[in-house]
Amino acid sequence: MAVDCRASKFYHQIMPGCVSIANSPFKTMTLRIIPRSWQRSIKTLFPLLFALSFIIVLLANNFIPAIAQQPRQEIRGVWMTTNDKDILRDRRKLGDAVSKLKRLNFNTIYPVVWNSGYAMYPSNVAQQRDIQPFVYRGLEGQDMIADLIAQSHRQGLLVIPWFEFGFMAPPTSELALNHPDWLTQKQDGSQTSIGAGGEVVWLNPFHPEVQQFITELVLEITTQYNADGIQFDDHMSLPSEFGYDEYTVALYTKETKKAPPKDFQNPAWVQWRTNKITAFMSQLNQAVKAVKPNAIFSISPNYYEFAYKHHLQDWLTWVRLDIADELIVQVYRSNLESFVDKLNRPEMQEAQQKIPTGVGIMTGLRNNPVPIQQIKSQVQAVQEYGLGAAFFYYESLWEYAPEPLAVRLSQFSAFFPSSAFRTALQIPRRAATFPPPAPPKPDPKAKPEQPTKNSPPSPSPTTYKI
Repeated sequence: MAVDCRASKFYHQIMPGCVSIANSPFKTMTLRIIPRSWQRSIKTLFPLLFALSFIIVLLANNFIPAIAQQPRQEIRGVWMTTNDKDILRDRRKLGDAVSKLKRLNFNTIYPVVWNSGYAMYPSNVAQQRDIQPFVYRGLEGQDMIADLIAQSHRQGLLVIPWFEFGFMAPPTSELALNHPDWLTQKQDGSQTSIGAGGEVVWLNPFHPEVQQFITELVLEITTQYNADGIQFDDHMSLPSEFGYDEYTVALYTKETKKAPPKDFQNPAWVQWRTNKITAFMSQLNQAVKAVKPNAIFSISPNYYEFAYKHHLQDWLTWVRLDIADELIVQVYRSNLESFVDKLNRPEMQEAQQKIPTGVGIMTGLRNNPVPIQQIKSQVQAVQEYGLGAAFFYYESLWEYAPEPLAVRLSQFSAFFPSSAFRTALQIPRRAATFPPPAPPKPDPKAKPEQPTKNSPPSPSPTTYKI
């Protein structure tokens, strides 16, 4: 506050230290209780103090974002598929494989635990549902997944079980045969599609009994093993042609007051179904985190445009809603230009700023080996974009390859010259929530289309046992 020093009743007491500023440009005089000897010191030190304060402010402004934007973990992973079963079953071969991956500075293994409608581990859920009359075990009767986790953890590698087939199952599986009411269909009533897994049927992701079954399986894996998380791939989805079963049609009609469009790519119809799958994934995330808060909820979809339009998998929303703890986008392309195009998409950059993000690279199939030069160029492209990498699949890293084993091993050792340590504790934990948007209001002038032979589902919300 500005005061007139001479007008103060303490003028005579403080006069020796009172500095007049009457001749300054200011109209008032400011009280100063600083000895004159200090004034000269301050004038001398003022430039230094000013520079020091400027540096402190500059550092402070840069320090806060540095904390908020912690470096993302680099994913260096490999999938172990049913083709790798011979390795998974044999403890000695498995130990050699894990040691080899450790030497090559990998840090994550994704072993299959759900494939072709069957659990690849001793599953009480599968047996109780009467869908699996056998149990997969190792050569010594061991639990293959438990053995892999133990050996990998001793070597410092993460193990994230891979829920491969998702809602997909072969039509001849006990799952499909014993639960026909769980299956969805196309408009013409057909129930199968042809893909990488051959001819398959699709469980209805909107049906509460299907959701309950999948949740029980996932929680069984999560609680039964000392794994580091759970991964869902491009089959945790539904081809956009499906969804015309009686249950789904009745549910859509009840919520929108009209029948599903005949055009299965109708934007509103696509959005309604993607929202339902997103809501389920949010609930599944919450169920997993309730029993294991440090579990990594990993997703490995196709590139976004394809995933959303053709498989109703809105994984970008999953990232934005904190449903996913890590993302690995499958980019199985032989053409480098097409491969790089998928890396240079805004949704990849957005995800990369939030969670550990990687790219799935094809290293070969038994009937289609991939040359090491193609793998090398793709790894280099991924690293230039600051992304991680996961390879499909283990045996094709150096088996079924056009080059000798020594050449493949030499190249893979050059991909990751130094280690990149990962731990589930480094990944920030989140509580995922997804309030589905309200269905569109019906046009009051339009007459509602009533589907035939459909009864509306129960309005009571689905509950999950944890």
